[in-house]
Amino acid sequence: MLINCVAYREGRKLADIEIENISDYLEQSDCFVWVALRDATPAELDKMREELDLPALAVEDANHGHQRPKIEEYGERLFAVLHLIEMEHAEIAVGEVDIFVGHNFILSVRNRSGQHLLGVRERCEREPEVLKHGSGFVLYALMDAVVDRYFPIVDAMESELEGVEQRIFEKGAARFNIERLYDIKRRVTVVKHAVAPLMEAVGKLTSGRVPAVCARSRDYFRDVADHLERINAHLESLRETVGTAIQVSLSSVAIEQNDIAKRLAAWAGLFAVATAFAGIWGMNFKAMPELEWQYGYPMALAIIVSTCGVLFFRFRRAGWL
Repeated sequence: MLINCVAYREGRKLADIEIENISDYLEQSDCFVWVALRDATPAELDKMREELDLPALAVEDANHGHQRPKIEEYGERLFAVLHLIEMEHAEIAVGEVDIFVGHNFILSVRNRSGQHLLGVRERCEREPEVLKHGSGFVLYALMDAVVDRYFPIVDAMESELEGVEQRIFEKGAARFNIERLYDIKRRVTVVKHAVAPLMEAVGKLTSGRVPAVCARSRDYFRDVADHLERINAHLESLRETVGTAIQVSLSSVAIEQNDIAKRLAAWAGLFAVATAFAGIWGMNFKAMPELEWQYGYPMALAIIVSTCGVLFFRFRRAGWL
């Protein structure tokens, strides 16, 4: 679905145009066209390929979707893939934006995401002095908007992790904590898969031989690279903290099990002593004088109770009961 298609000259908006008229503006050396699509169909992408002379392989990738974040060069054109990540009821949903860039056009195709990028266009139009840098600056603005939206997600996972850490030593909460920690770890991995490949790709736009379409915006891409490095550092810290927390949770489970085993062993010891005495006096041999003694039964009970009492207090002092 077409969201908008706008022509610009010297950083200022000329007009909203129809797709069929794009080629007329591309022929003007001082103009560039910015097109935005959402959940584009193969037919729509084929139409844009004809109008903008897009690389066939890049269009095929955009049609298939589910691409790894990347930036590829096709002659004088660039094809970039970014992941759009959003939180939905503590679950992460991953969308995608495919961006085609030429010296006088930029096309963004947003797929499987409820996030909109209209604010990027409004921001660029408020700054015509930088928008006149052309499609390279628009690529930076789109990437910057996508990357900046990773920060709240990382902050939310950090806050959730802090909440789990506060409950990590609560008795009986180990299973729940481990489940939440593994869920956080899974989400960290999803964000990591969006950030790590993009860091490498953005490096191509900040150092060495920078594509001509991005040469005038190299400094801006360094800002994106810096944001990605910060996010990646946060993610690495989160992964290490989650791993440590999981180990602590598993250790607390082992400690709880050890405490339970000691309690069971202590009670088993008490009953074993009582059983031993009962077994001795229950053999009914005629030569056992206490069997015919008037106070034999109370004496046997007293010995059993006193012995079990001594063991009970010894176990209690040792912390087994």
